[in-house]
Amino acid sequence: MQTTMIREQRNEQTKKEIALKVRDLNIYYGENHAVKHVSFDIEKQSVTALIGPSGCGKSTFLRSINRMNDLIPGAKVEGTIQYEDVNLIDHNINVVALRKEIGMVFQKPNPFPKSIYNNLTHALKFYGKKQKKELDELVEESLRKAALWDEVKDRLHESALSLSGGQQQRLCIARTLAMKPEILLLDEPASALDPISNAKIEELIMELKSEYTIIIVTHNMQQASRISDKTAFFLNGELIEFDQTNKIFTNPSEKKTEEYISGRFG
Repeated sequence: MQTTMIREQRNEQTKKEIALKVRDLNIYYGENHAVKHVSFDIEKQSVTALIGPSGCGKSTFLRSINRMNDLIPGAKVEGTIQYEDVNLIDHNINVVALRKEIGMVFQKPNPFPKSIYNNLTHALKFYGKKQKKELDELVEESLRKAALWDEVKDRLHESALSLSGGQQQRLCIARTLAMKPEILLLDEPASALDPISNAKIEELIMELKSEYTIIIVTHNMQQASRISDKTAFFLNGELIEFDQTNKIFTNPSEKKTEEYISGRFG
């Protein structure tokens, strides 16, 4: 009896805190029901991969977390995404503040046509950080976290557009990290990059998860299996299966998951 109680207590202690609680989430584009009754929890300081064929709803789901779907005419969201006792779907949410805490990096690198330094300080200045010493420190800190500092420290005032594609994407990650987010959303961040740059992005994600909650959309099955702790498989707008990544890729519970993982469709 005592041994069982100790084991249960230990298991409870090792459970991770929940960053996001998604409940009965539905997303519509006009008449198109793009995401259907999705419910699951996303753990803090972990990597959650969203997989599934094109058009299955995974990117739509990702964009709903920091309200990027608000920018799409005719989009409607119902349900709950609970973050620190706040429903992110609530229309009263300050979306600008939300996107500071939940940052997003897109498929194609999109640095501003400014210097590397100004790419990182542009938003910081908007939020009131004006002192050069503080800005310098935040620039270095975010570039170090993005594993880019050593490559660009002597060219901070050169155009960000002079960087390689992989460097530009890491700069975009650094730009997001400079805002001190809690959650990092990555929408296929390595799909447009060469294999070496892809590997650097994967290494970076593995390092960052000790500080951030990371949710990544990827079409790359091998990438999902390498870097994620849990995996969500979407199909036709539905969440078919959500579990530990190792289980999803070696012993999925659902036949559709097995068929997708094995390449029978998608």
